Amino acid sequence: VHRLRDFKDTRFEHFLAGSIALGPPVREAAIRGVEIGFGELNLKEAGVGALIRKAVSEVKKWHRGGNTHLGISLLFIPLTISAGVCIAKYGNFRALREWVSHVVKSTTSIDAVEFYKAIRIVNPGGLGRVKGEKRVDATEDNFENEILSKGVTLYDLMEESSSWDIVAWEFVNALKTAFEIGYPKFWQIYEETSDVNIATVHTFLELLAFRPDTLIARKIGLKYTEVIDKAVEIGLNEAEKYSRKAREILELGGLKTVKGRRALRKLDEELAQRGLNPGSTADILAASIYISILYGFRP
Repeated sequence: VHRLRDFKDTRFEHFLAGSIALGPPVREAAIRGVEIGFGELNLKEAGVGALIRKAVSEVKKWHRGGNTHLGISLLFIPLTISAGVCIAKYGNFRALREWVSHVVKSTTSIDAVEFYKAIRIVNPGGLGRVKGEKRVDATEDNFENEILSKGVTLYDLMEESSSWDIVAWEFVNALKTAFEIGYPKFWQIYEETSDVNIATVHTFLELLAFRPDTLIARKIGLKYTEVIDKAVEIGLNEAEKYSRKAREILELGGLKTVKGRRALRKLDEELAQRGLNPGSTADILAASIYISILYGFRP
């Protein structure tokens, strides 16, 4: 979905409405971070999971376009808490990524329960099922008791998922891709072009070229198995094909050339016809732009 392309049940304006609805929960996360920075709360009281649940609940109140912001909320909430800590402690964001690592590693079993409640609220498509001794399935009715009895934290859940979900991987690794690839690339392209749209699209292509989108892989693989990690494994070759196409589009000049624009439209059309969307890459792109804004980017 983008401003020139809608899905049947999810439109561009749903993402706009959801982004605005995120404002109050994100503000609350920033305040929570400031309180941690001033020593009024400890990290385990940050309430990452509850804030994610609140964020997706607010989004759902304001549109009927399905799940638009679960992955974004998973990245934005710890990032925002960390920003609040940095403002309170240092007055700048030099230690921002370090604090993202502290925040995600300090999550609790209650955070895990709250995150699974967030999943149940938005009921994302292509959820699949997880299997394994240390894994907890969000589709099971007893997930809360299982999480609490096992002492599984939100970080643990994301670590278990990180082999087949790049947003979970990003959470566990303190937004490594967003900080090291997305944010600097977005800033670089904007400085070269003075065009926010080109910077956004090219950064998206860079991220997609860097790593296959696991949402694409999941949607393809779930046609053959409901077990999520197996599904992603099955669909990964197809997802890698789209990563190669993203790299080829960039090599053709992307939005800056006629050949690049033609190749990009062709890729967009193919994805739409197959009902595939690189949504996990889009979540990491959103975090990359958010980091850019925190570091002073203004169009």
